[in-house]
Amino acid sequence: MPTVAPIDLDDHCLATGFLNDVPVFALASGQVVRLDHGTHRHELHDGLIATDVTWDGKSLISGGEDGKVMRLDADGTETTLRGPARKWVSAVAAGPQSAVAFADGKTATVLLADGTERTFEEARTIEGLAFAPKGLRLAMARYNGVSLSFVQGSAPALDFEWKGAHNQVMFSPDGRFLVTAMQENALHGWKLDGKPGGEQRHMRMTGYPAKVKSLSWSHKGKWLASSGAPSAIVWPFSAKDGPMGKAPLELGQRADTMVTCVACHPVEDLVAIGFGDGMVLAVRIADSKEALLRRPGKGPITSMAWNKPGRLLAFGSQAGDCGVIDIAG
Repeated sequence: MPTVAPIDLDDHCLATGFLNDVPVFALASGQVVRLDHGTHRHELHDGLIATDVTWDGKSLISGGEDGKVMRLDADGTETTLRGPARKWVSAVAAGPQSAVAFADGKTATVLLADGTERTFEEARTIEGLAFAPKGLRLAMARYNGVSLSFVQGSAPALDFEWKGAHNQVMFSPDGRFLVTAMQENALHGWKLDGKPGGEQRHMRMTGYPAKVKSLSWSHKGKWLASSGAPSAIVWPFSAKDGPMGKAPLELGQRADTMVTCVACHPVEDLVAIGFGDGMVLAVRIADSKEALLRRPGKGPITSMAWNKPGRLLAFGSQAGDCGVIDIAG
């Protein structure tokens, strides 16, 4: 039976993660709480907006309403990557080779490990950022689509257009697909054929009763799990054209409450599903077998993250009802 170590943080938990094996909880106030042989509180921002864990799993990058961009390491070291600024930071992304990107307004800035700084301008406000898994390419989600820029060199940006507001963007782990969450109740995807100016294959993923706020790729990228319905909507991406012409799986269905957060397991084809009443289920993708990880609690689940081996699951709720679940008990 899984065991739950609860912690009440009394504030909206925007993000959770593990830095090495240290659980961290990023709160809307701008405080990040680290559980490392005791509770350590880091006042990083005056209002937090966006976070991302670095690719080596050792640091948390954060951006806030104060315009600051910060890095918090597993041992508690705080580093200011950019000081306070007039515009708030709407998105951050950690990338390969220790690259960090952040967006404020219509500008995205990339900080490279060698101290080089690159900026990219868009015609509309940038709402989401993601680095490609291979090579230093940065995707910028905005109104009416996504721009994809090479961080080094002077190659022109590739534009992926689709009408509407795109507020999150992700690459599939193998880099073959680009997917956004939209302001409307839908996801949109493009197949990347690798040819500049090549034909853009669109993927429309619609039918959600609510806005999709949480997305998670399975460890090999065969599945994309999403919130926004009374079950986790899991799209198949193993075929060459991804989910086009295929129905999604619906996992962990409950009649009376919505799925608010999803987190795929780092080793197995298993997804943790958080609900509007605070319940957390683990569901196996292959056969829909369910295991209860946490009974309902205070507030909708707003964030979840597995540690690297996949034994521990950190979770946080809108009410600050947080904790760490050991699935091996």
